[in-house]
Amino acid sequence: MYNNPSDGRIKELLTRCKTIAVVGLSDKPHRDSFKVAEYMQCQGYRIIPVHPRVKEVLGEKAYKTLAEIPDKVDLVNVFRKSEETPPVVQEAIPLKPMAVWLQLGIINDQAAQMAIGAGLEFVQDRCIKVEHARLLDDGKQV
Repeated sequence: MYNNPSDGRIKELLTRCKTIAVVGLSDKPHRDSFKVAEYMQCQGYRIIPVHPRVKEVLGEKAYKTLAEIPDKVDLVNVFRKSEETPPVVQEAIPLKPMAVWLQLGIINDQAAQMAIGAGLEFVQDRCIKVEHARLLDDGKQV
């Protein structure tokens, strides 16, 4: 089973990564993906929505796939079912992000092996919002 990077490495990723593509980002404010992306945007990150049926989220143009994004992506944050993550990682690899991050409850060791094999950092089963608040936002409640 894959082990996540240390807190120090996660903190470094969250400090260095400024543009986050969010795969599965919903335009519905009650969804976790929206709440997490909104929090990260409020912390100064650029959020790029990736969702096949959404045009815009949080004032940013949405793309149907990662491959369509014209800009540099530092981190790919994934809100998809665990079994759907390997194709997402495969699509992320050519973008050369620093990391692929699977949200809380999303675990796929095949996706981990693919990302690491391509030289990417990989985080799974962790909420990027919770980790940011814990490691970079003075531990404030989220």
